[in-house]
Amino acid sequence: MTQPAIEAVQPQVKTLNSRSLEDLDSGRLESLDAREILTWAVENYHPNLALQCSFGNPEGLVILDMLQGIEPSARVFTLDTGRLHQATYDLIDRVRDRYDVAVEVVMPDSQQVASMVRDHGMNLFYESLEKRQLCCRLRKVEPSRRYLADLDAYVTGLRRGDIVTRQDTRKVEIDADGRLVKINPLVDWSSDDVWRYVREHGVPVNRLHAQGFPSVGCGPCTRAVKPGDDVRSGRWWWENPDTKECGLHVDEEADGSGI
Repeated sequence: MTQPAIEAVQPQVKTLNSRSLEDLDSGRLESLDAREILTWAVENYHPNLALQCSFGNPEGLVILDMLQGIEPSARVFTLDTGRLHQATYDLIDRVRDRYDVAVEVVMPDSQQVASMVRDHGMNLFYESLEKRQLCCRLRKVEPSRRYLADLDAYVTGLRRGDIVTRQDTRKVEIDADGRLVKINPLVDWSSDDVWRYVREHGVPVNRLHAQGFPSVGCGPCTRAVKPGDDVRSGRWWWENPDTKECGLHVDEEADGSGI
């Protein structure tokens, strides 16, 4: 996805101070390592900054661990779609206890979900790409947008090696709406880098990883994969790899999530 020019979005970003604007425009941030990027983010945007953590991938937990050493009061939020694995809920509680962090749990609008299920059934996502994207939009994308509306910046665990749609991701971007700064400190890390950090720092991760789930999403849309398979092959396995996005990290027009 092509990012908007800095000049085009500058008037819409609420708290993009002159220093951070210069950093974004110069490309200096691409040379910083993950901890330096997070330190920059905290200095410029805390407390109007939050980590978006799915608790289904180790990347978010690695960032959470780093943030605790930089700013223990940094905000963390997760999206509870109502269809998560029990292992994911258990991990959220483990993280609360381990780091003494108040994880903010964001839920979808219950009336919207009830209407969708009434019209299309409980497992509509298996029927078509459009219906799967509708489910993701109501359960994940719209709740996320509501939460982020009160922030100036947020942090994700995106990596360029995750999937073909993320190969152009930068360490710091401006969201497609031109208002939020999106920070991706692990974008140039490999999967081996992530797991090395997990082992060295004893970072708690989802127990399903040890059962063949490299990436854990909603229960009906995630399955274990065989050793050596692509790490994203267990997510929406019935779809073309080019469509395997929930909509959180693509712009609204490219998302195509309507029915």
